[in-house]
Amino acid sequence: MIEATSCGGVVIFRGKILVLYKSYKNKYEGWVLPKGTVEAGEEYKDTASREVLEETGVKASIVKYIGKSQYTFNVPEDTVEKDVHWYLMMSDSYYSKPQREEYFVDSGYYKFHEAFHLLKFSNEKIILEKAYNEYLELKKKNLWGSRKYY
Repeated sequence: MIEATSCGGVVIFRGKILVLYKSYKNKYEGWVLPKGTVEAGEEYKDTASREVLEETGVKASIVKYIGKSQYTFNVPEDTVEKDVHWYLMMSDSYYSKPQREEYFVDSGYYKFHEAFHLLKFSNEKIILEKAYNEYLELKKKNLWGSRKYY
């Protein structure tokens, strides 16, 4: 068993959620949230910010920790057990540019119900729902976008 840890973000701008479309050699296709592997000595929140920037070109600020998702997948050598730590993040524009080197061919901001239905993985849908509910709570309390919050 190989253990791996990644971090990612549910990035929101004006109520819309940033998602990426990955197309890898016609073997893997689908919409995902930005995330990636923790580098040696890196804090989880720094990994989330770096990966969002690398995969989408978006410099987003972390609002709060949302939670962890877990899944397993197989590689030729073994089974990988992966933990992904998720953060609610805020962007300051609709700009995004998918990272071609990672086989991302499209990116964009979508309304909650659109993003929810686009996402390929159920564990990402659960995280999206949790993050979006946090976002709505913060909006209700007039804390979204308020720098004093983080």
